[in-house]
Amino acid sequence: MRTSRTPLGRRIAALCAGAAAVGALLTAGAPAAQAADAPLRDLAAAKGKVMGTAVTGSKLTGTYGEIAGREFNWLTPGNAMKWGSVEPTRGNYDWAEADQIVNFAEAHGQEVRGHTLVWHSQNPNWLDNGSWTPAQLTTLLQNHISTEVGRYKGRVAAWDVVNEPFNEDGTYRSTLWYDGLGADYIANALTWARAADPAAELYINDYNVEGVNAKSTALYNLVKSLKERGVPIDGVGLQAHLILGQVPSSFQQNIQRFADLGVDVAITELDIRMQLPSDSAKLTRQAADYKAVMNACLAVSRCTGVTVWGFTDSDSWIPSTFPGQGAATPYDENYAPKPAYHAIAESLGGTGTPPTGACTAVYSVSSQWNTGFTGQVRIACSGAALSSWKVSWDFGAGQRITQAWNANCTQSGTAVTCSNASYNGTVPDGGSVTFGFNGSWSGSNPVPTVTLG
Repeated sequence: MRTSRTPLGRRIAALCAGAAAVGALLTAGAPAAQAADAPLRDLAAAKGKVMGTAVTGSKLTGTYGEIAGREFNWLTPGNAMKWGSVEPTRGNYDWAEADQIVNFAEAHGQEVRGHTLVWHSQNPNWLDNGSWTPAQLTTLLQNHISTEVGRYKGRVAAWDVVNEPFNEDGTYRSTLWYDGLGADYIANALTWARAADPAAELYINDYNVEGVNAKSTALYNLVKSLKERGVPIDGVGLQAHLILGQVPSSFQQNIQRFADLGVDVAITELDIRMQLPSDSAKLTRQAADYKAVMNACLAVSRCTGVTVWGFTDSDSWIPSTFPGQGAATPYDENYAPKPAYHAIAESLGGTGTPPTGACTAVYSVSSQWNTGFTGQVRIACSGAALSSWKVSWDFGAGQRITQAWNANCTQSGTAVTCSNASYNGTVPDGGSVTFGFNGSWSGSNPVPTVTLG
């Protein structure tokens, strides 16, 4: 990792300190609870690793937003930063969703992994269908990289600069870029990205390169050559779109050989799909597979961490791409953590045991602007129930609540207390209640620790 950038360990410590995790206590009379593990982001930070997820910007509200903010310390835009999304017509840019994700990450103490600058897929029609000379292609590519990386300079920690450059046999994939510019489009893209943001980490990212095989060896040889030529390259991304029961036995060995080249390694798009319907045996095997991937990364110091490609089955790309397959992520479609979630937690030093008899309160910031923001708190019970509730927290950075709904909120100095309205005090076992508020802030808007009780 380059010394010009804040070392990963210090960045992880900062992310841990700003985690969106919240504390919760049961109200009097509720059943005794077994404590839940800390959020994945905190467990990962304690190990010096990152725990990320791909997200959809429009969904970063409600339960989806709460989990994304609480459990992960890195976010990857699933589609929002791809060329077809940001420049659908030539010269006309749409940064709305990308900005939304970056703003959410900053409000929740998270880093962003930019994905992706150079790819053969999801390009705008005007680009794919054009007739370009090599000089024109070079200008288009350089301008795209300079514009996008420059826009998020200092706000995006790492970029998947080049995505999926190889065929399965290790030859270069025939693409607009390779066919028009030759293999050096990769070196040029990395060089232009470095110029646009010297502090961002630059990666080459591919799939089916998790174990030692022809494709991963081609990637290894490319990275080795780039390093020898002095081309800026900081890491490789192993996507890890895996199939149940097929985690490569050489996963850790492969990570280590890349690390030995002097680059970082990130697991960037992990999901583990199965034939549907799922059942307990498949979910148990999936949990073991997730743990195997986590352990392979944890065993290599230069493996920076793991990003899951969507954390909930309701937001997964698998069913539409692989008909009859799915259930590939750590949460089910109803946002309930699966055995895979608890296996990840256990690999990171948690107990891996689901909490029982717990009511929790989760604070999140759903939007933020200039000097204002909208927040919400979700109270949920599992194995317990409430007939009334009250939550409290301290706005240590001087924030002020200006309006609240679905709760009675008061603020005295930095101390905030919110209690149920007349119509929503009951939270049954398996149920939840959410209230929201608007507030003002200046300087910073960190997520506070909330107490339910």
